[in-house]
Amino acid sequence: MSYDQSNIFAKILRGEIPCHKVYEDADAIVFMDVMPQSPGHALVLPKVPSRNLLDADPAVLAKIISLVQKVAIAAKAAFSADGVSIAQFNETAGGQTVFHLHFHVIPRYDGQPLKTHARNMEEGTVLAANAEKLKAALDA
Repeated sequence: MSYDQSNIFAKILRGEIPCHKVYEDADAIVFMDVMPQSPGHALVLPKVPSRNLLDADPAVLAKIISLVQKVAIAAKAAFSADGVSIAQFNETAGGQTVFHLHFHVIPRYDGQPLKTHARNMEEGTVLAANAEKLKAALDA
């Protein structure tokens, strides 16, 4: 299947839809998931269009994974998490719902299950506050 330029993440990258941005450079963007599974749930996306890991350029993957690591370290610190889950889904059968390569960085807490993904929108004020916490930790 080909890359769909009308997917929501492509629209965010073009500035057509707002997001609670945490970080951006020439290659990638990080923003808060609007339907978080845990406080501080962020998404890391390369700017280069690809549906998912299966069709991504290996050079793009090499760049993005180091950013995923930095965001994971920052999220663990910013949200006083006990751990961090990294999730990446490929195609509908693999759980993918937005067809632009992206990684979920989800702070985790001992004994606390994750909320169900893609069910409830978080308040914008909460997302904005969480974005600021994560930005501060990335800058530290």
